[in-house]
Amino acid sequence: MSAAFGTGTLSGTETLRTERSRILAELLDVVGDLADKAVETMRREIPAYEARGAEFRADVREQVVRHYRTKLAVLLEERTVTFEDIAFTRRASMRRAQAGFDLADYINAFRVGQQVFWEAVVEHAGRSYAGHEAALTLASPLMRYCDFASTHAANAYAEFHQYAAAETVRESRDLVELLLDGEAPTRGPQLATAHAHGLNPDTRAPLVVVAAVLVGADIKADARHAACAAIARTGITKHRTLSVVRQAEIVAVPALGPGGDPEKLCDRLQSVQKDLLAEGIVLAMGISTVVEGTGQIPRAYQEARGILEFLPEDGGVAALPRISPFEYMALRADDTARHLVDPRVAELLSEDRMRGGVLTATIRAFAAADLNLRAAAEQLQIHHNTAQYRLRRIQERTGRNLRHFTDLVDLLVAIALQDVLPPVTKSPSTRPPRTRPAAARPPATNPGRERLVSATNETDGDADVPSAHEPR
Repeated sequence: MSAAFGTGTLSGTETLRTERSRILAELLDVVGDLADKAVETMRREIPAYEARGAEFRADVREQVVRHYRTKLAVLLEERTVTFEDIAFTRRASMRRAQAGFDLADYINAFRVGQQVFWEAVVEHAGRSYAGHEAALTLASPLMRYCDFASTHAANAYAEFHQYAAAETVRESRDLVELLLDGEAPTRGPQLATAHAHGLNPDTRAPLVVVAAVLVGADIKADARHAACAAIARTGITKHRTLSVVRQAEIVAVPALGPGGDPEKLCDRLQSVQKDLLAEGIVLAMGISTVVEGTGQIPRAYQEARGILEFLPEDGGVAALPRISPFEYMALRADDTARHLVDPRVAELLSEDRMRGGVLTATIRAFAAADLNLRAAAEQLQIHHNTAQYRLRRIQERTGRNLRHFTDLVDLLVAIALQDVLPPVTKSPSTRPPRTRPAAARPPATNPGRERLVSATNETDGDADVPSAHEPR
């Protein structure tokens, strides 16, 4: 765009010139009244302007007056308007941006100001033919002035937002690095950023840490930032979530606030992961346990990073607040733990898994019903005698009596260890399933996607009975 534009050639008969000058001179005498009317119209038509106080309205009125006087001077002098004429717009634009106004509302205010001014031109043109003709000659230069001024204002508005966004990202990154080092901000921009995200270093407010990575071979350049922005919108308090791109990962620190529900936060993060997947962005996200205070952030970060190991290669959400200690120990178990399982138990569970998990479901239902066989049968929607038969069959095959606490725990532990194994695809074997050594397993791959049902909100398997160790 050139540095200036022409307001048009205001040539014509002397009568038109005289009428034009008369209209503009009369408007110059009532600029204050026109500005008052413009501000009132803005308040009626733009809710964001109505919500502001007297100091803001005075600022808007001053801007309207300056625009009207500049506009009239340009038209009276029949000259070209320049950036210098409307330089005052730049600071006003930045004030609106800093105050949080939407750009659409700000540009709408220009439209309202132009509308009020044009209505005044028509009114002062009078009923004469010459007056109407003179008013028409002003229409085009007035439109060009409004376009020029609003474009200049929008550019200044966008420039401020770009600067503010860059500053915010830098301050957020610095704050995250500080928190991950176990330190707390004490003053300046970092402390202000922490407070803005609901993180008060002086309190023991509950929070979690989220670690997320994009998975897949074709990761677009802007995908990581898009995911980071989506996570930043998941806060369950009035504050946005502190979320930054940190090299190849995304780190977020959602504040739960007093009495905050981590389950609600996990639901929102689960929705974010699902929405991003629909956009072609595959995200693997780990959520730490709830910790109190920013001093616990380093530990929570390590938890979030560690649980990522158990997610499948196609992403998902592993939320520690949804995993019981029993489930977590099963997830972390090595091959030695599986070798300690009685071969008779392992063989039964392996065969049962191939056949749909009926006996495994019965064990879980019996434990969940506090060893009440009738309640377990109702949960499974089977006859009491059928449930009794299954218990006898389990005892015959494994030597474990489910009414004995130690025997029941043995079976539940064996089930949990089997749950983290890959789905069985081969025919039943007389030996317990073999697994690869932990060192040979691919990184960031969940060797048992099925066990993460409670952690990821995924669809339940065939045996639709929760473990006795799952939260109820």
